[in-house]
Amino acid sequence: MSRVEEIKEAIDTLPEEEYIQLRQWFSEKDWQKWDRQIVADSETKKLDFLLKEAGEAKSKNKLREL
Repeated sequence: MSRVEEIKEAIDTLPEEEYIQLRQWFSEKDWQKWDRQIVADSETKKLDFLLKEAGEAKSKNKLREL
């Protein structure tokens, strides 16, 4: 049995409150990873095309209010 399968089985046996805590932990971990990726992409200028697109849309008055 793989470690992942063992973990899945252990998760299936968790009481509801502990399962909720685990879901929250995973969610926070995913958001932290996403935040780090956004920062890294920004620092390496991988997101500059978005700034360019926004600037072009603004100059053509094509932006809409949120």
